Amino acid sequence: VQLVESGGGSVQTGGSLRLACVASGYANSPGCMGWFRQAPGKERLAVATIDFDGWPRYTDSVKSRFTISKDNAKKVLYLQMNTLKPEDTAAYYCAAADRSRCTLFDTYNYWGRGTQVTVS
Repeated sequence: VQLVESGGGSVQTGGSLRLACVASGYANSPGCMGWFRQAPGKERLAVATIDFDGWPRYTDSVKSRFTISKDNAKKVLYLQMNTLKPEDTAAYYCAAADRSRCTLFDTYNYWGRGTQVTVS
């Protein structure tokens, strides 16, 4: 299984970005998936997760600003990020698990290499 993120970049405060994560190597659709982020000198934390059936979960700091979604047929995970703030600056990672339900605190089986988001 491989996960490849894209869509990162540099934006001004209040701007928007849409991240995408393409999953390959699956015979069928991936299980639950999630987006994590890691700022320099800080630990990697979950931003949002989505169950196989589409149920989303968000960390409090991004609720109402970020939206996680996925296209099972295309095996792509998305993260729409609106009203971006400087504190959203981090490397963003896609993750997937071999189960149907993921919370913000679960472990994951597969990880992408990340895409950088910088908000100034």
